[in-house]
Amino acid sequence: MPTSTESQALQADLVRLRRAIHRDPELGLDLPRTRRRVLDALAGLPLELTLGQELGSVTAVLRGGRPGPAVLLRGDMDALPLAERTGLDYASRVEAMHACGHDLHTAMLVGAAHLLARRRENLSGDVIFMFQPGEEGQDGAARMIREGVLEAAGAPPIAAYAIHVMSARFPHGVLTTRPGALLAGGDLLHVTVRGKGGHGSAPHLARDTIGAAAAMITALPGLLTRTVAPQDTAVLTIGAIHAGSAGNVIPDSTEFRGTLRWHTPEIRDALRAGLSGTCRSIGHAFGVEADAHVTPYVTATVNDAAEAAFAADVATALHGPHRFEELPQPLCAGEDFSNILDHIPGAMILLGTCPPDTDPATAPDIHSPYAIFDDTILSDGASYLAELAFRRLEIAATSKTIAEQSLSHSA
Repeated sequence: MPTSTESQALQADLVRLRRAIHRDPELGLDLPRTRRRVLDALAGLPLELTLGQELGSVTAVLRGGRPGPAVLLRGDMDALPLAERTGLDYASRVEAMHACGHDLHTAMLVGAAHLLARRRENLSGDVIFMFQPGEEGQDGAARMIREGVLEAAGAPPIAAYAIHVMSARFPHGVLTTRPGALLAGGDLLHVTVRGKGGHGSAPHLARDTIGAAAAMITALPGLLTRTVAPQDTAVLTIGAIHAGSAGNVIPDSTEFRGTLRWHTPEIRDALRAGLSGTCRSIGHAFGVEADAHVTPYVTATVNDAAEAAFAADVATALHGPHRFEELPQPLCAGEDFSNILDHIPGAMILLGTCPPDTDPATAPDIHSPYAIFDDTILSDGASYLAELAFRRLEIAATSKTIAEQSLSHSA
């Protein structure tokens, strides 16, 4: 598969692509300029291209020179609605930012397409390249599934892989994953408290919605400690509260919003019920009404155990044992690649892209306006994705399972 010379030869082009996308980010499902850049970067490759109808996606299929099944590789393309504060010379020029590294994901996937196209004759099956919009809360993966991305090669893929870069927490160049839950599922919480407005000098004549909302926000974290076992993990964050317009007026309504993160359906169901009940009970005590709505946001990202082990083996073989660390426990971030893994066995792998001269423990994390991703790692990410697809199809061609292949290597 790709030599280091081959992948490094792509580095300059991948950096140019990534920085062009970073400088001109787009939000949501419709990404016309980003899609145009992806199509231009894929031009000339022997790919079967399909453009999304409901969203600005690109699905590209590379047919291998040998018969076999398909493997899917995914890269997401959308940005976040925040103003960049990095000061980079290629920083975003608009009120949006690639603060989650999707620009790197897109460039890496383009690189993997180039590398695999060069080995097309020796490819034992097909590769689906999934360029996805709308990962940041617009259900982009599910929409692409509805439009047929999993059938793009003619039959569902036997495995699916994606890289997610990390601007902090992990050292530069280190790949990490784990079997089972990798990232959390998430829900959106929206609570509206309705009472009776009044004059700030006479709160006894009003029904104070701000006080009731404050009591709810204070009480809800305690629900987690009494619902979730100490060895398990769940996170509740309140990120917005809106009420009132003047300091001497008690408003007749207050609303607050947050997110809930969990790793198992059992914890999810218990917390959903507890959240609604807690808000209603506190509302009753304050003499106000509380409507708590929990909206499903994303399912947990759960790696297939065998595919995660395979991804670890490939990382070690390609980059050496010093470049892979198994993640000891799942993270509480969410990712809608989970929609793919709900249908296809596979794995998501995290890649440290913190600048080499920066401490990953203190570097700005993803979703920060100060997050910086080192793009010297692009060719490594591209070669890793390509290697995952190539080797997985080789294993399928031998009619061995991944576990059998691993055993034969260890023997």
